[in-house]
Amino acid sequence: MEETVIVQSQELQQLIQKKLAAAGLSEAHAAIVAEHLVFADASGIHSHGAVRVDYYAERIAKGGMNRTPQITFEETGPSSGIVHGQNGAGQVVVLEATKHAIEMAKRSGIAAVGVRKTSHSGALSYYVKKAAEADLIALSMCQSDSMVVPFGGKENYFGTNPIAFAAPRKQGAPVVFDMATTVQAWGKILDARSKNKEIPATWAVDAHGKPTTNPHHVHGLLPISGPKGFGLMMMVDILSGMLLGLPFGKHVSSMYNDLTKGRDLGQFILLIDPQRFTDLDTFKESVETMVAELHDIPAAEQFQQVYYPGEINQLTYEKYMAEGIPIEKNIYRYLISDTVHFDQYSGSDAFAQTGTGE
Repeated sequence: MEETVIVQSQELQQLIQKKLAAAGLSEAHAAIVAEHLVFADASGIHSHGAVRVDYYAERIAKGGMNRTPQITFEETGPSSGIVHGQNGAGQVVVLEATKHAIEMAKRSGIAAVGVRKTSHSGALSYYVKKAAEADLIALSMCQSDSMVVPFGGKENYFGTNPIAFAAPRKQGAPVVFDMATTVQAWGKILDARSKNKEIPATWAVDAHGKPTTNPHHVHGLLPISGPKGFGLMMMVDILSGMLLGLPFGKHVSSMYNDLTKGRDLGQFILLIDPQRFTDLDTFKESVETMVAELHDIPAAEQFQQVYYPGEINQLTYEKYMAEGIPIEKNIYRYLISDTVHFDQYSGSDAFAQTGTGE
């Protein structure tokens, strides 16, 4: 396995920002994307952190990410709207959409905001956490390109189609839960590749539809809990794709095939102001009580304690922001080098492979 180096968050932010700016992204947009990727790495979500910089840089340099998008917000009703992202950097576009949604939810009590034509937007937990910090309940989901074998099928159709949820609490950081609708996110497999590490046989299948532990042989991911995950990823695609008049399922653009074109991806944000339903302090105190009661449940054998879903990411974030973030040496070497990108993604399939992977 590749060794890691400990990098302080400020240095990592500067290195990523510099690399993205060198690829052609504006300093302002590069700073937003860098902050997001640092958040992901600090939260232990390395699949959506610095490992993505080389890919982003290649897409930016080749014109597949709009460097100067004119991001606009179309208010379609008192509680609904669409952000038109013009295929700008996903983190920039969706952050802008989240800000509009927060303002609308504060005004109307609820906000349903679609994001139309954006690039890969990274870890969804980043956005819902910001909404929860504004005392709102948040749900966000987005589509991705076809790489999942549907329950009972042999060919890929839906993407990993993640869902994130957050709610404010009385004392601690918001409760934040972020998950792919597959057994594991593709980014986790990408992370395993960077570490030359095997994956569990329950995550994916190879070109023959057989379980594989080699991240380089992956040709299809598996939905979480079989038909249940299959149903969730269908729901995500309907809300973040079809609802916005965008491609869906196997028609969603490839992440890697043509880096000269925008991805036209969709995302859906739903925010709720709990004050429209109950007393805010009572609600936040209830969430706090739930967390405490979960912590008080006796731990099962081989577990230290019960954590609420997503809590380990928050604890990791607090630790890494204080002590430094572990980054794979090969990724760090790239970040400090003069290389803008390695020209290794364009023309690849959904799994960043140019051949069969065998």
